[in-house]
Amino acid sequence: MIQVQHVSKRFGNFEVLKEINLAFKPGTCVALIGPNGSGKTTLLKSILQMVQVDHGAILFMGESILGQWEYRRFIGFMPQMTRYPENMTVGALMEMMIDMREHVPILDEELINSFHIRAIYHQRMGTLSGGTRQKVGACLAFLFNPYVLILDEPTAGLDPLSAEILKQKISQEKANGKLIIISSHVLSELDELASDVVYMQEGSILFQKTMAELKLETHELKLSKILEKKFRAR
Repeated sequence: MIQVQHVSKRFGNFEVLKEINLAFKPGTCVALIGPNGSGKTTLLKSILQMVQVDHGAILFMGESILGQWEYRRFIGFMPQMTRYPENMTVGALMEMMIDMREHVPILDEELINSFHIRAIYHQRMGTLSGGTRQKVGACLAFLFNPYVLILDEPTAGLDPLSAEILKQKISQEKANGKLIIISSHVLSELDELASDVVYMQEGSILFQKTMAELKLETHELKLSKILEKKFRAR
């Protein structure tokens, strides 16, 4: 569904992405992990063309995304930091996002209902707590029934119950055949969700493997233990 071919990106003298080659398939939940500054967010933004790569190509459903924008209507994006107009109410934001769509599919309002977002439609975005903003961001990412979900630290700031609701929704969408890419430092949550793992370090891919392969290699079940054993062996 998404192919990243020989992608490189430099900011000044700093090479953020170095010859990245990846393939993401439908029906998988990919954990994109690595230390801070490893290039994870730049890679995600490159897929969305929020960052223009210097070299290489990114394909979506077999077609180059270069200079294309229409493909993004098939992607739901939940950034780590959600920034919306401070004076806009939650309800007005939802209406605006729907109105901006030329072709509105059947809306997926499950998270809106689960998070009781309609009860705060009258509140302005600037008055919301960080966790509530995160809920709104999650609702918008899933709202348009995208084929692909790109989630950057999706549970950051969420209370345990809300985080569990979101994790259940992610599992459900993976089972529905969608591609989900999650960048997160909370490895314990990825244990329950990830079918595949991509580990980045200093702008390079150290490995891309299924969880099943990693468990077989290391004889460990938890991602934190898997990584500990893999890096101890290096």
